[in-house]
Order: sequence, then structure tokens, then C-alpha cells
Amino acid sequence: MIPENSTSAADHRPMIGVSLKLHFGLARTRDWLAEVAALDDALAALPRPVDLFVLPSFPALADARELLSGTGIAFGAQDVHWAESGAWTGEVSAGMLAEAGARYVEVGHAERRRYFGETDETVTAKTRAATHAGLVPVICAGERRAEDLDAAVDETLTQVRAALSGAVPDSEVVIAYEPVWAIGARAPAPARHVRAVAGAIRGCLRDHDVRGRLIYGGTAGPGTYGALAGAVDGLFLGRLAHDTEGLRKVLGEISGTAGEEISGSAGG
Repeated sequence: MIPENSTSAADHRPMIGVSLKLHFGLARTRDWLAEVAALDDALAALPRPVDLFVLPSFPALADARELLSGTGIAFGAQDVHWAESGAWTGEVSAGMLAEAGARYVEVGHAERRRYFGETDETVTAKTRAATHAGLVPVICAGERRAEDLDAAVDETLTQVRAALSGAVPDSEVVIAYEPVWAIGARAPAPARHVRAVAGAIRGCLRDHDVRGRLIYGGTAGPGTYGALAGAVDGLFLGRLAHDTEGLRKVLGEISGTAGEEISGSAGG
């Protein structure tokens, strides 16, 4: 019997997310967004549907809204503040992002934790703000060091549970499992490792009243999804997607194996 709060096969529709971080200037971002928008016909022609979202820098959100309008491609932001208003110099609220047309917002990335001192409490508050505003938080979680599997699961689930404790009931969330030691590495984390941690995250999602999907990031690229199909719902891409032909290739790969992924997720 499937628990009432578990997600259905439809909730595990394959997904690709792309964060540009701070790699591009505004003009280059606009050019890249135009290239991504041109992928819409190819996206619509895939044998199985795949959701695609992109996360440019804050100043490019208006460009994303303009250039992606009329396509099936969503956009969002790379960060959000936990307060809706007030004396928070330099910050951007979830409500403002929603007004700007954003659908997704990234929270809890390892770089935010390392360089800006964000904690589980910070991520909880940002998840709460995002879901209250109707945004879909892309909650980044993952262990810092390549440790044994039990330690990886414990560290990752601590982060996931904290974030989900802030989510509005029945809200949509995306968990981006990103082992920190695999970010920017030569190869993604081993498939066996990812599958084990992903299974634990799935169980955590079932324990919370949310509609969740799970994607993998950390040197993800061609071949990554094929090794993980059935364990994750998609990929969170970085520099590979700077070349939109690389993005096109991964879209096709995910679409081609999506039936196996959906049936595996529904039965797990």
C-alpha cells in the first residue's frame, strides 16, 4: 500500500536544472538564455517529457522572463532571503522572485554554507519563505567529504530533514543531492554511492508532507543519468550546460531512459 503522502509516478517526471553561478556576465547570460529558448522545439519533440529549469544571476531574471516566455522552460534564482520585507540591505525576498516570474529557487548550496556561513537553520528559514511564496525550493544537500556510506547518509539526511521541516504542507520541493567532494571533480560520485544515499533521501521525503523530486549534481554529464536511472529523477548541471549542445545531449539521454526511471521510482 502506498502511503498517502508519498509521491506518484507523475511527481517523478524527469527533470534537469542548470545553475549558471557567477560564470557569465549579463550579455553572455542573455545570449545563453536565447540559446536555451531555442531548445524548446527539441524539448517538445522528446519521446518522453522532461522538465527543464535554469537559474541565472539576479540581474538576468528579467531577461529570463522575456526570452523564455512562451516556452516550456522555467527559470528561477540562485538564492533567496528568509524575510519578506524589512531592513535587509542587498537581499531579495521570495515574494519579489515570484513577482519576477521565477518558479524555482536554489537554497543551501555548499558554497553558501562554506563562504557565507549558512546553516541548517538558515536553509530551513529560506525553504519556509520559498514555499510560502509558492516557489519550488531546490534544496541542495550532501556530505562534505568522501566518507563511508553511513556517514554520508547521516550528514545528508540531517540537512534534508532540517530543510523539509520548514516546507509548507503539500508544497512542491526538489532535493538536489550534491556530495560536496564531487562538485568540480573529474568524475561524478560512484553510482552505487549515489543510489544508496538517494534511497535514504526518498525515505525522508515520504516522511514529510511534500511533493518531492530528487536530482543529482556533482560533475554530472552525459552518462550520469543512465547509471542512476531508477534512483533519481534527473540531474543538476553546471559547466557542462554552458554549451547548450551538451545540455541537448543530456536532455535526450534522460528522455530516452525516463520510462525506466519512472517505473522504478513508482515501485520503490
